[in-house]
Amino acid sequence: MNLHEYQAKQLLGERGVNVPTGAVCSTAAEVRNFADKAFAAGSRLTVVKSQIHAGGRGKGTFKSGFQGGVKVCKTASESEEKAAAMLGQVLVTKQTGPDGRLVSKLLIEAARDIKKEFYVAVLLDRQTARPVLMASAEGGVDIEEVAEKSPEKILKESIDPAVGLMAYQSRKVAQALGLRGELMTQAVKLFAGLYKTWLDCDAAMIEINPLAIMVENDGKEVLVAVDAKMSLDDNALYRQPKIAAMRDLAEEAALEIEASKFNLNYIKLDGNIACLVNGAGLAMATMDIIQHFGGNPANFLDVGGGASREQVTAAFKIILSDPNVKGIFVNIFGGIMDCNIIATGIVAAVKETGLTLPLVVRLEGNNVLAGKKNLAESGLTLITGDSMADAAQKVVKAVGK
Repeated sequence: MNLHEYQAKQLLGERGVNVPTGAVCSTAAEVRNFADKAFAAGSRLTVVKSQIHAGGRGKGTFKSGFQGGVKVCKTASESEEKAAAMLGQVLVTKQTGPDGRLVSKLLIEAARDIKKEFYVAVLLDRQTARPVLMASAEGGVDIEEVAEKSPEKILKESIDPAVGLMAYQSRKVAQALGLRGELMTQAVKLFAGLYKTWLDCDAAMIEINPLAIMVENDGKEVLVAVDAKMSLDDNALYRQPKIAAMRDLAEEAALEIEASKFNLNYIKLDGNIACLVNGAGLAMATMDIIQHFGGNPANFLDVGGGASREQVTAAFKIILSDPNVKGIFVNIFGGIMDCNIIATGIVAAVKETGLTLPLVVRLEGNNVLAGKKNLAESGLTLITGDSMADAAQKVVKAVGK
């Protein structure tokens, strides 16, 4: 699950990370109200930021033609004007795809002069099975680009989960970033708060980009989390009710929301061959082999190792809700899964939905003979595959690519 920037900053701020003073607004009038107070308190600038689950907002373009989903403003009236141009409009960035995302909320903050920008994050290193503090002096830009072109500029500090992030590790990273004196002290506190947020919230990743040295009106330099991005481990949401309540369904695909109601792992893709598979690894391999034989997968759909007949039926309905789907490939390897349960679910789903699209089924493993017998006696028009490769070729041929 992803969070909006303002939600991530709320969680970070509660744990000692210095975040800008701001407000979440749904109308231009609310933006004007905050801006009036900010400028009256001595701020020289405000920043108005579209709140969508996508990066590249500042470089994005609204379908209305308005350029940029992040605007720095010099007056309260300008803040209101920019807000009015963003709210209710669809913002397209390199991460949203051509459809873009509707902007229904804005974050307005009091802004200060930025002297230097950094990148810092805590995420899980799957190779070491440990959290890692990652930082770079190349803040404010795409970290993927830095990793590709200048990997030596990315600092990584592995964290022992038994003891957590140690102060000496934070000092080491701060020193490598060129932070000294009071700024190093601030960095140690901020890194500790960042790691605590990651741990407390069962986050998969928290990214601050940029982390900035900002100059206050009195000339003092402070470290501030100017932007924040946070994604959470869905499997831990049951113990995070406060965070689960932050879920914004408007930012998620309708079919993916429906799939989550049945504990199905579904991601819509751009192809026309739907996949229904048990196990994430097999699902990835299924998409690969469809592509290998010239087809284009329409989705990732993992029904899990213990799917019920009801879940299989729900999966078929979700698949058929995608108008691009021209054929279905069911690929089941029964380890924990009983192949006959899948077969029963397929029969029920086809009869309930009135399926007319080509359906290719490959079953193997636990109770496979009963499953195949069930399908054979069902009277359904379907194509069987003797192997994964055989089934993949048949479904690609059936949809005519």
